[in-house]
Amino acid sequence: NVDYRLDRCERWGLVERKTIQYEGFRLTFEGYDALALHTFAERGTVDAVGAPLGVGKESNVYEVRSYTPLALKFHREGYTEFREVNREREYTADREHVSWMYTARKAAEREYGALETLYSDVSVPQPVDHNRHAVVMERIDGVELARTALESEQVLPVLDLVLAEVAGAYDAGYVHADMSEYNVFVTEAGVVVFDWPQAVPTDHANARELLERDVENVVGYFRRKYPHQVGAVDVRTLAEAIEAGESVAVADFFAE
Repeated sequence: NVDYRLDRCERWGLVERKTIQYEGFRLTFEGYDALALHTFAERGTVDAVGAPLGVGKESNVYEVRSYTPLALKFHREGYTEFREVNREREYTADREHVSWMYTARKAAEREYGALETLYSDVSVPQPVDHNRHAVVMERIDGVELARTALESEQVLPVLDLVLAEVAGAYDAGYVHADMSEYNVFVTEAGVVVFDWPQAVPTDHANARELLERDVENVVGYFRRKYPHQVGAVDVRTLAEAIEAGESVAVADFFAE
């Protein structure tokens, strides 16, 4: 019966009981995870869930088994520090009262849509499926840029590769809007840029400012970690070149 099923769901942590003037139940994020997983299993997208690949404030990522190794990303936006996230995320800025489920679901929709648009021309994970607050995508075998120790002769070429992906995304109609050393993988084939839920279209009112900030973040990281290879860069002119659709090499924008 219903009470028995609710008790089981509560024991499994899928719902939590709330008693104020009356007894009720509220879906937890684990319960929302289970609903998304059930849909993926019914579609044949996911056969089994494996080890965590990354756990953070705004998402949890797991390896999943399917026809090929994939990554399953559960968005967690809205569940912790909701007010701060809600102010920062463009996709909830026009809604005063937003549930964590809505926030996380919109984040997944935005990320999946961006990946679908970008994948043919930009080095991003291939999108496979999405449901509710979850996205299934290609698993990338690489090392996070922040954990990569580049040889001196690799520094400028890798920086140029990252900037080329920023430029490619702009040409395809998107600004990442949260670029850092923590959302770039270095692989044997080059670099892969991931984590796109906050991306904005290039016709967004703040797109130009966000593009320049992305460039500043990337160049600033390389300057801090590799000061002997990367000099002072005219970031504004570099961002303008990307905006204009020009091919860019960072050495051409070293400040004199």
